[in-house]
Amino acid sequence: MSTQAITFNRHLWQQHKQFNQPIGLSILMTQMGFAAKILSREIGLAALAGKLGLVGEKNATGDTQKKLDVFSNEVVIDAFSDTGLVAAIASEELDQVQLIECGGDAQYILCIDPLDGSSNTDTGNAVGTIFGFYRRHTTGYCGTEADVLRQGADLITAGYILYGASTILVYSCGGSVDGFTLDPSVGEFMLSHPDIHCPTEGKIYSANLSYYCEWRPQIQTLVDYLGDSQSTHHPPYSMRYSGALVADVHRILLEGGLYFYPSTHQQPDGKLRLLYENAPLAFVVEQAGGLASTGKQRILDIKADSIHQRSPLVIGSASAVTLYEQFLQEGAPV
Repeated sequence: MSTQAITFNRHLWQQHKQFNQPIGLSILMTQMGFAAKILSREIGLAALAGKLGLVGEKNATGDTQKKLDVFSNEVVIDAFSDTGLVAAIASEELDQVQLIECGGDAQYILCIDPLDGSSNTDTGNAVGTIFGFYRRHTTGYCGTEADVLRQGADLITAGYILYGASTILVYSCGGSVDGFTLDPSVGEFMLSHPDIHCPTEGKIYSANLSYYCEWRPQIQTLVDYLGDSQSTHHPPYSMRYSGALVADVHRILLEGGLYFYPSTHQQPDGKLRLLYENAPLAFVVEQAGGLASTGKQRILDIKADSIHQRSPLVIGSASAVTLYEQFLQEGAPV
């Protein structure tokens, strides 16, 4: 290994010195890296440790919980409870906002999906963690739910962890997006993807085509257009869908293309959650030069009305997201 290798903690310290990044935020990101190491280990050993399968209960959003969902949520809460910096946590696995700490140092709010794509765990496929930090804006001694119900544009840091062929942590504090790969031999995240830029165009789209018949006709037309190998307008797109939002968006971020999860008749507000799935990923992708919208509105401009609010998501290369919006509005390419 090169002696010039940059660890995640060294990178955070450099960011603190160069951009005067708050030391409290660096501490929280260090804890996020620590939680990611724990989860990476436990996910890899889940089949041997009896952590696969269901717990027989549903979470606040109606999804059936896996054992790893519950464990991941506990790991996250434990990682941030003793820092004294986090006032409250909103998680997919919690019915309500969990107040963590009061006082002047507790100036941060964490919104998190501890284990995205948990349906993949029993088959050993990729899963992830999605997170976003806000600065607390109420003035009371303790945080409140109002600190959580924000628009994504207020995020100060966001990112995700991908647990797949390798464990990769990607985050942004604004200005740049950087990725770190876990080296198990030394137990450190090492800088592997500096200053990520989402390609303006791509040849991949990611969507759950099992809902094709439930989508609006304009979106069905878009899917047909993207896959048309005879088109004179563009090369055909390849469809890739893993069932894990983090894995699909990570591919799009690096290689370009389009991910979308539209509304349906049964789910008019979409399926994905705004606060701890769509907004953090939108923050990262936009910092990398991509776009994220509902198809009609920028994701980061939506103010949450509830912690488990849903919204459609269209995210990826700027040209691809714009094309999706044009189809949704006009039903045909321009």
